[in-house]
Amino acid sequence: MAKATDKIQITLDSGASAEAQAPVIVSASRSTDIPAFYADWFFERLKRGYSAWTNPFNGVTYYVSYRRTRFIVFWSKNPRPLLRHLDYLKEKNIQCYIQYTLNDYEREGLEKGVPPLAQRIETFKLLVDKLGKGRVIWRFDPMILTDKISVRDLLDKVRNIGDQLKDYTEKLVFSFADIASYRKVKANLEKNGINYIEWDEATMNEFAGKLSAMNSERGWNFQLATCGEKIDIEQYGIVHNRCVDDDLMIRFAYQDKELMDFLKVDVKRVQPIVPSMFEEYDDQPTAPSDAIMLTPELYAVKKKNNKDTGQRQFCGCIVSKDIGQYNTCPHLCEYCYANTSKEAAVANWNRHKNNPAGDKIIG
Repeated sequence: MAKATDKIQITLDSGASAEAQAPVIVSASRSTDIPAFYADWFFERLKRGYSAWTNPFNGVTYYVSYRRTRFIVFWSKNPRPLLRHLDYLKEKNIQCYIQYTLNDYEREGLEKGVPPLAQRIETFKLLVDKLGKGRVIWRFDPMILTDKISVRDLLDKVRNIGDQLKDYTEKLVFSFADIASYRKVKANLEKNGINYIEWDEATMNEFAGKLSAMNSERGWNFQLATCGEKIDIEQYGIVHNRCVDDDLMIRFAYQDKELMDFLKVDVKRVQPIVPSMFEEYDDQPTAPSDAIMLTPELYAVKKKNNKDTGQRQFCGCIVSKDIGQYNTCPHLCEYCYANTSKEAAVANWNRHKNNPAGDKIIG
């Protein structure tokens, strides 16, 4: 059975042999927008069986093999290019879902590189039609306060998008922009002349309460969740999210024994209640209280906590391998945490275009 840290020998494009990590779960990617800009590269590397990844902390390059990959979590602000590649995943029996960051900062110009909002909403619906409801998760991330964006403004933006996605998603994930904790974000906002306002606990609670009320009043009934937030706002029905989520993987891929073995999951059949001569039979099957219901007849039980201890303190994600690189996203959002500068991102994007099938994302 594969482990998160398994290493295998692979053959490089050059014909040389090398050692590679062989993740079961791939994250593509927290550090750049692979679906928007590097989808063709990623699927070419998936077909070749490996890609190269450079550790941002020590500069060492490692190889990542896709030989054992069973599930991919995509992250994107414009995942439309995935539409032409999703059939290949089906052919390879690799499951996926998409964390789709669908914000509305058009008027303020904070995301000048993304397509128009109407087009991004259309993309969301096309992906749901292709993959099924539940596999495309709406993120409004981050929630940014500035001298031009108030709590009321953010709620209006959420309401506009939420009304259009009502029948297309099950969940809304968001985070409060924590500018002071992210040196790159702070520097980028100040460099770009954005007068940001830090969230405080009272403002977070105000927003959470009004968002929860809106969710109910407008009949969305989304599961509301925060990403990487310390604050507990469960009194509003808002939970802490797992963006790389084993519960979703189990739900979508419970028939994949290799993945279930990796996640330490047992899939079992519901046992019907056997009536006694003294009790009325109510025809209700039984399953453990912590079970994940898959079908009326099947349920899953996790035998271990798969949380990735290498992530931020309040991140709930499970273990995966991220295969992206910082300083490569040409969306050029004003608040970006993944680019040191717009110039560095554009330079690396141009390097990629000179060698779009190279084993590294930058060529």
